[in-house]
Amino acid sequence: MPVKTTHANSEHISAVDLRYVSHESEARSCYPLMQQLRPHLASEQEFLLRWQHQSIQGYRLLALWNATQPVGLAGFRVQDNLVHGRFIYVDDLVIDASCRSRGYGKILVDELKAEGKLLGCSSLLLDAAMSNSLGHRFYYRQGLLVTALRFSMALS
Repeated sequence: MPVKTTHANSEHISAVDLRYVSHESEARSCYPLMQQLRPHLASEQEFLLRWQHQSIQGYRLLALWNATQPVGLAGFRVQDNLVHGRFIYVDDLVIDASCRSRGYGKILVDELKAEGKLLGCSSLLLDAAMSNSLGHRFYYRQGLLVTALRFSMALS
């Protein structure tokens, strides 16, 4: 689905294409961008294996393309639990560092909200690192609020 967006720092309008990643070749194109968010992914092959495995479990990767180059990614899944009911959980959300402040993040979040409503979800949740203050500001502007703290511990 083509989407028009205005670049914040210019007057021209650029067309971008929003679509789900469904082929290995598309996923390969997404690896450099995902690595900006997930630098611990050691190789393209590791990313592909994880993408394939997670896809079997309901993970979907939505990409925002400028021509043949992905400029934004949103990886998510629909979950259901006693706390939230049915909800959309955003595993990954990243805009290419060279393309930020162009409205691409808003396009992805708006699509996630619409998809969540379409799938009967009552809320959208994501985790953000405590150190990601720029991300926090963006999430607040998109209407996401801090409602909990996540506690974790390594088991290995």
